[in-house]
Amino acid sequence: MSGAQAALWLARHAAVQAAPGLCYGFSDVPDDPAATRAAAAHLAAALPAGAAALHVSPLARCRHLAEALCALRPDLPAPQTDARLAEMDFGAWELRPWSAIARAEFDAWMARFADARPGGGENVRAFMHRVAQAWDESWPLALRTRRPVIWITHAGVLRAARLLHAGVRCPPSASDWPAEAVPLGQALAFTLGGVASHALELRRS
Repeated sequence: MSGAQAALWLARHAAVQAAPGLCYGFSDVPDDPAATRAAAAHLAAALPAGAAALHVSPLARCRHLAEALCALRPDLPAPQTDARLAEMDFGAWELRPWSAIARAEFDAWMARFADARPGGGENVRAFMHRVAQAWDESWPLALRTRRPVIWITHAGVLRAARLLHAGVRCPPSASDWPAEAVPLGQALAFTLGGVASHALELRRS
């Protein structure tokens, strides 16, 4: 465990019990218990001591990781559920294979990326706004206490955080959305000096 400092650490949940290629943004799909335990063990060894807060998405795949992590790291603050850290809501697309979504529907979203509502769900502008609210509250706490704030959240929230760290409040087009996803069970540390990717990859035996 590294020493505490003002930083925002964002960890992605572990693997879920869902078919590959399934759209499961806001849906509360069950996590894989073994993968969650493995992710918790890696995070327990890597996350810094002295955290000021631990904020968690309300979805079970994140809550279960937080519980497993805190069992290994009793020094961490009690998890605080924050609905703003949930994954994006894809409306009627939820729990459908991405391959089953009509190309015309997907292209319509890409054409108006910030404001179109995929599947009639949440648009990117609203998603970015709620993540930014949590971001804007976490940073003052980290800076005031000079201690890290930890989020346990989702790939979409991590992508949004990359944009926010770069000063982008809403991407103007789909091409501006970060393409690289943080792998399951890994984390990013955001500091005033930059973004560090921390090696929390789950090793396969």
